[in-house]
Amino acid sequence: MRRVAVIAFCLSWPAVGSAADFAVPSQVDAVTVFPQGAEVSRVAKVKLEKGLHTVILNDVPADAVPNSIRVEGLATGKLEIGSVDSRRLMVPSTDVAVAASERRRIEDEIQILRDQRSTAEAQLNAAQTQKDLISNLSQLPARPAPAQGAERGEDWSQILTTIATGSLEAQRNAVDAQVKMRALDRQIDDLEKKLQSLSPSEQERTEVKVHVDALAPLDADLVIRYQVPAASWTPLYDARLATGDKTTAPSLSLIRRAEIRQNSGESWDNAALTLSTTRPNASAGIPELNSITVDFEAPPPPPRPIAAAPVPEAAQAKRMAMPEAAGDAASAEMSPPAEAIAVTSQQANVVASPFQAVFAVPGRGSIPNTGEAKRVQLLVDKIEPQLSIKTVPREETKAYLYATLVLPAGTPLLSGPVSLFRDGTFVGAGTLPIISPGEKHELGFGVDDLIRVKHALVEEKRGETGLISTSRTDVRQFKITVKNLHERAMPVTVLDQMPVSNNADIKVEAIGGTKPTKIDVDDRRGVVAWDFKIDADEEEVIDFGYRVVWPSAKTITYR
Repeated sequence: MRRVAVIAFCLSWPAVGSAADFAVPSQVDAVTVFPQGAEVSRVAKVKLEKGLHTVILNDVPADAVPNSIRVEGLATGKLEIGSVDSRRLMVPSTDVAVAASERRRIEDEIQILRDQRSTAEAQLNAAQTQKDLISNLSQLPARPAPAQGAERGEDWSQILTTIATGSLEAQRNAVDAQVKMRALDRQIDDLEKKLQSLSPSEQERTEVKVHVDALAPLDADLVIRYQVPAASWTPLYDARLATGDKTTAPSLSLIRRAEIRQNSGESWDNAALTLSTTRPNASAGIPELNSITVDFEAPPPPPRPIAAAPVPEAAQAKRMAMPEAAGDAASAEMSPPAEAIAVTSQQANVVASPFQAVFAVPGRGSIPNTGEAKRVQLLVDKIEPQLSIKTVPREETKAYLYATLVLPAGTPLLSGPVSLFRDGTFVGAGTLPIISPGEKHELGFGVDDLIRVKHALVEEKRGETGLISTSRTDVRQFKITVKNLHERAMPVTVLDQMPVSNNADIKVEAIGGTKPTKIDVDDRRGVVAWDFKIDADEEEVIDFGYRVVWPSAKTITYR
């Protein structure tokens, strides 16, 4: 088959009497999902005779972006696309022929049930008539006695037996008829409700008309592409860390997943799914900055007079005599400028994205039109991490295991939640930022019980210095102990803090035998750190403290 050339869809098609218009169904074949929005490709198979035709498709959702609709395809002969028109309209939500056939079937079934109900109703009436006749038999003893010498012909034993058995049979027939009528009424009611649901219903769709010219009889597969806004995908990650041992190096498996959602008005059934990091609706350029000016504040307006002075009659008369001139002046002020500026249309922005990663989901999948999430796995990155320990003993005497990873060459990581596993056990969740190939990032994997941390206040005292007590001091000394119970040496970072003075008269100095290796860590004033490597079954001790000196006439406070 040969690919059909696509011509601009805004062109108009000349009216030709022999042109054939016919509607064809189409199926979703492929979908490219963006972080916000999606591009859908539908395929319609058509068989065309030579000449002009208009192919009509009514199964494109109403939310399809009109300017995004494009048509191309493959054909067994030469086929030209003249134009593509689209509009929104209401179409039947179900197949009309199928709905009519189903209506006829239900109507026939309702008629059969109504006939059965008529039979049951006749049975009830017959039972009621039987009960009336038996009631008349029970009135025989009340008849006047026969004339003297006449014989009574009633056999009361037989009459009583007939009354008893007849009453029982009539009551049983009446109850049976009523039960049948109730059951038939329920069935008829259910079918009538079902029949009402089959009444013609419509839904809003996008009608696409494709005007084509077949130069010979041919078969064609027309591909209709369009974008829908109500779709998205978000990245998810599993970070699985194997810490290793004395002879085995640690390893990290970073599993990339995606969560896809869509509520576009159509189901994507058995479609080829592709996930793209492109953001079609994102801005392509930087925001504009306007000038910021500074000036003296304008003086306040003069106070308004308490009461306006009365206008003299002469001045009032003069003012009333000038309305036309005043109107002319106002008209001059409100009139448009001599040269009007033409209104221009905004130019379309070039779609740009910091990353161009595209993921083809293996096989074909289905995404329902419900907004429910469907998760798929994309790929797995094998990374050799660098393990380290971090602890803040001032806050808690626990050590945390961290893995520093360097993203290998390939596609970047988008921001998304990550589930953390250490040696097969779930230890928590976090969030990954946007990471480019070659960029470093640290992931925390919870408390490391093989690192023991102790924090103790060794000395705390306040006093005065100087011969005449001109200054006061506050001294605090701490001892931090970190022990490594791993089978191999571990890099350890200990974080602590010391006060920061906000006044030139307050002096703060560090004391102790262990000097910090970093000061003002991550630009946080007063945060200090010690970095060292502790061998297996070894211990490191940190002596750390500070001295605060301030004038004795004043009082300090720690915040």
